[in-house]
Amino acid sequence: MSNIYLLFQLNGEVQGRLIPSAVLAWPAWISWEVCLLYLVGLTFLVTGLVIAKKEAPQTGLLDRFVLLGPVFFAAPIAVFGTEHFLEARAMAQAVPSWIPGHLFWVYFVGAALICAAVSILAKRYVGLSATLFGIMMLLFEASLHIPRVFGAPHNRFAWNIVLREFTFAGGAFALAITQSEEWRTRGTHRLLWVPRLLIGIPITVFGVEYFLYPLFVPGIPLNRLMPAWVPVAPVWNYATGAVQVVTGLCLVINRKARLAATWLGLTILFHVIFIYVPILATQASSLSNQLNLNYVFDTLLLSGAAFLLAGSQSPQPAIKPALASQPELATTK
Repeated sequence: MSNIYLLFQLNGEVQGRLIPSAVLAWPAWISWEVCLLYLVGLTFLVTGLVIAKKEAPQTGLLDRFVLLGPVFFAAPIAVFGTEHFLEARAMAQAVPSWIPGHLFWVYFVGAALICAAVSILAKRYVGLSATLFGIMMLLFEASLHIPRVFGAPHNRFAWNIVLREFTFAGGAFALAITQSEEWRTRGTHRLLWVPRLLIGIPITVFGVEYFLYPLFVPGIPLNRLMPAWVPVAPVWNYATGAVQVVTGLCLVINRKARLAATWLGLTILFHVIFIYVPILATQASSLSNQLNLNYVFDTLLLSGAAFLLAGSQSPQPAIKPALASQPELATTK
């Protein structure tokens, strides 16, 4: 084992000591880039949970989870934004060839994602940041994901990525709607159907897939098998599929939409806590696997999108709709 001669100052005198290099070496099984992603994600999560706890009104248990939607939405966005700076050159290769300045756009998107996450968590310009994030997801669909589907139309995972991005856009648009004057004063919005369909249709498709392919991890049906330590793995996915089909259809037909979106968010959050996080905890090598980390935050982002949709469906308007057009009556009652 090699040693390092470390110089330090003690009582005004420079002294030295041989220290084994292993003491100062960074663990080989985890990279500092992945540690930074963990740090960013945990910082946003903890900060958001503290803020939510201080500001949460005395509501029911389900409503308290709904209030955590912005936290579960912002933290993954911050992680993905940071990832754009750490993996810029690799991500630049995914930019379509007809778009100039590949590296610039990777950094630009990374900065935009981090700004959106901070905006949502700090509750500043939320409507603007959520709207722009939703538009960004749709632009990714048009320029990246949908063209890939045309290149591999029989690849169900490529289709699932397209559907996944629609759910993220739906959550962002749901959050943006709750910041509008129409939603706050009238308790509704003419575009509420947009996020319902953007989330409801993909979730219904995901639910059907879990009946057809019950051995993959639940949440978003991507190319990862359920860990061997999970008992009766198909049962998990049959139950997940049933929940997603029922909640997805409720969103599509607009029946009990808030309750459906809430239970959808809880189901996805359950998978994050009891499936994805234990995968990281039980496999030390997976801690350095950035793809595993992306699975965790992808699924958490879907949970946040569902909670945001739930929060947009049954608002508590600041002014009763009947009095909104009569300011003189609203001030006297």
